[in-house]
Amino acid sequence: MKNAVPQAIEITRASTSKIGQVDFENLNFGKVFTDHMFVCDYVNGVWQTPKIVPYGPLTMDPSARVFHYGQAVFEGMKAYKDDKGDTFLFRPDENFKRINKSSARLAMPEFPEEFFFEGLNTLLKLENDWIKPGFGNSLYIRPFSIATQASVSASEADEYKFLIICSPAQSYYSGDVSVLIAEEYSRSASGGIGYAKAAGNYAAQFYPTNLAKQEGYQQIIWTDSNTHEFVEEAGTMNVFFRINDTLLTAPTSDRILDGVTRKSLIAIAEKEGITVDVRPVKVSEIVEAAKNGSLKEVFGAGTAAVVSPVKAFGYKGEHYEIEKQENSYASHFKDALMNIQYNKSEDPFGWRVKV
Repeated sequence: MKNAVPQAIEITRASTSKIGQVDFENLNFGKVFTDHMFVCDYVNGVWQTPKIVPYGPLTMDPSARVFHYGQAVFEGMKAYKDDKGDTFLFRPDENFKRINKSSARLAMPEFPEEFFFEGLNTLLKLENDWIKPGFGNSLYIRPFSIATQASVSASEADEYKFLIICSPAQSYYSGDVSVLIAEEYSRSASGGIGYAKAAGNYAAQFYPTNLAKQEGYQQIIWTDSNTHEFVEEAGTMNVFFRINDTLLTAPTSDRILDGVTRKSLIAIAEKEGITVDVRPVKVSEIVEAAKNGSLKEVFGAGTAAVVSPVKAFGYKGEHYEIEKQENSYASHFKDALMNIQYNKSEDPFGWRVKV
C-alpha cells in the first residue's frame, strides 16, 4: 500500500548526552545540536518505520540525487518552554502543510501527518532538558527531506530520507539592519519555486547578498523578476512597511513564501484594529514615503528573529534612513507574538500547541 504508515517509532537512545558540554548562555544560532534526531526512509513507494537515533553523520552515496539535482526541502519551527516547565509548539500544522506543499512542487513524496507529529512530539519529550525556559530561549526545529537514491539520471528520485534535527537557540537579535532594494537580481520568478522552502532558493540568494554587503548593507529587499518595480521579500523573511499607521505587505504567490510569522502578525494587527493592506507594493511608493516622511517602519518577519527592524535602505545609489519610532509596530508585534508562544498571555487564535 503506497505511503503505508507503520505504527511504532523505533528509539535508540544516545549512550551519553552532550548537554553538559553546552554553554547555553553563549549559543551561536544553528551550531549546536541535541542528542537525537528523527529519521524515516522512503523506499519502494512506502515510508518505512520511523526511527529516533543518536544525532550523527549520514552515510550517503556520492551519486545521491540531492547532490546533483537539488531535491531538498526544509522547515523552520521552534519549541518554547514556559515558566512552569511546559513545552509548546507554535502553529506546527502550518509547518507540516508547508513542507508537504514544498515536497509536492519538487516531485518529492509527501510525509504522513501521523509520522510527523508523533515523531516530533516523541523527539521533543526525549530532548526536554535541551528546551530552556526564559523569554527568548527556544529549541529550533529543522524538519527536512532529501533525495537519497544513488543515480545521476536527471529525473526525480525513488528514494528519500526525512529527518528532524534540533538546535537550542537564544533570543535572536543582530541589531537593526540596512537593506539594499534589488534592481538586477531576483529571489524567484513566476511559475518557479519561490513559495517552496527549497534548499536551492536560499543558495541562489547568497551571491547577490554578498554583493550588497560589499556596499555596506546586510540584506536585500527582493523585487519582482519581471520589472523590479514591486517589493516582495527581505532577505529570507517576509517584509512589512508601515506608511503612517497603515501596514503594507505583498500578497503570497508562487514567488513569495507563505510565512507563518507573516500571517500571524497580520492576524494580530487586524484583531487590534490596525489597518493591513495586503497588495502589490511598488518600490516607487516606498521611496516616495521615505522622502516625505510617511514611511515610519520597515521590518522583516520570520521564525528565527520573529521581527527584524530595518533602519535604512538603499536604492539606485541613494540611501534612505528610517527614523526610529518610539512606539513601533515591530516591537509591539514581536512582544505580542512571543507572549503567546511562551504562554505569557491568552491565545485567542488557538495557535499554541502543548507538547
